[in-house]
Amino acid sequence: MNGNTLEGFQTQIADVRQRAKDLGREGEVKFALNGFVICRDTEEEALRVLQEIQGKADPEAVEGFRQQVQNAGASTANRTGMWADSKFEDLVQYNDGFKTKLIGTKEQIADRILLLKSLGADIILTAFLHYDEEIEQFGREVLPIVRELEKQGRGKDEAYEISLTGEVYREKKKPAQEAHLQEGCV
Repeated sequence: MNGNTLEGFQTQIADVRQRAKDLGREGEVKFALNGFVICRDTEEEALRVLQEIQGKADPEAVEGFRQQVQNAGASTANRTGMWADSKFEDLVQYNDGFKTKLIGTKEQIADRILLLKSLGADIILTAFLHYDEEIEQFGREVLPIVRELEKQGRGKDEAYEISLTGEVYREKKKPAQEAHLQEGCV
């Protein structure tokens, strides 16, 4: 799966699970999720690195990719495909890996991994800016936190994990949508 919103992950996983059940394959389907990891001492530092990566992107190359995936999406059953709602900033990392939100401190990333696990992700395919050093850091600093929290029972209760860190994945309303909601227009 590509990166998504909380609601997008839930919808996609529920849809695939239902299709598997309909075909007599309930419990046989596994989910892998693409994620770009930026682990820093502070969330602010990690977000600065993200902005730097996005700021250095080649606009022509990203736009070319966007056009190609939109063309491919038009041939799918739902006529949209996986990248239909992706913005320029998302497409800089071509599998919407930034939308997986594994960007922040080691504790934040560990919490988000457990949330993704509770939603149904069995494997997270990680990418890093400086692969050799950052994958080593991930294994040394993030995974031990994940494993310790799993020993405490974390990563199993979807509602609990959402209550802890789900807001970071919620679909953000546009200002116009917010105004209509507050006015009771929607």
